[in-house]
Amino acid sequence: MKRNPITLRGAEMLRAELKRLKSEDRPNIIKAIAEARSHGDLSENAEYHAAREQQGFIEGRIAELEAKLSTAEIIDVAQLTPGDKVVFGATVDLEAEEDGKRVTYTIVGDDEADIRASRIAITSPIARALIGKSEGDVVDVTAPGGVRSYEIVAVRYEG
Repeated sequence: MKRNPITLRGAEMLRAELKRLKSEDRPNIIKAIAEARSHGDLSENAEYHAAREQQGFIEGRIAELEAKLSTAEIIDVAQLTPGDKVVFGATVDLEAEEDGKRVTYTIVGDDEADIRASRIAITSPIARALIGKSEGDVVDVTAPGGVRSYEIVAVRYEG
């Protein structure tokens, strides 16, 4: 079975969502279905059908989260000692060779990636280019807009 890497923080976020779905959302939708049922004829009851559809989404998400957590390889970034090499969980400061623009990315699992929060998936082209490199190295990243070169300015591990 393939183990999917995820940070400790990412696993906690998935567990919190799972807990909320099971303890709040599921009971609320069950109440909504019961309420809609009490209105009579189910064949023409839009509230009932909407609630059942919502229940399907909730149950599907619960199953998805349980599956992800069961195959997750949880990595505590604070416990890593990779030296100055870029590995899973690293926060990397980069400087674009073309224009000197600086960006910072944290390499995380697929399920916790969020580009708006500067968290990129381990499977992304830029993360794959960075893995194994060190501070001072220049990496070429093949992106949809073409090849871009970045210098690794700093590598750190934040728990």
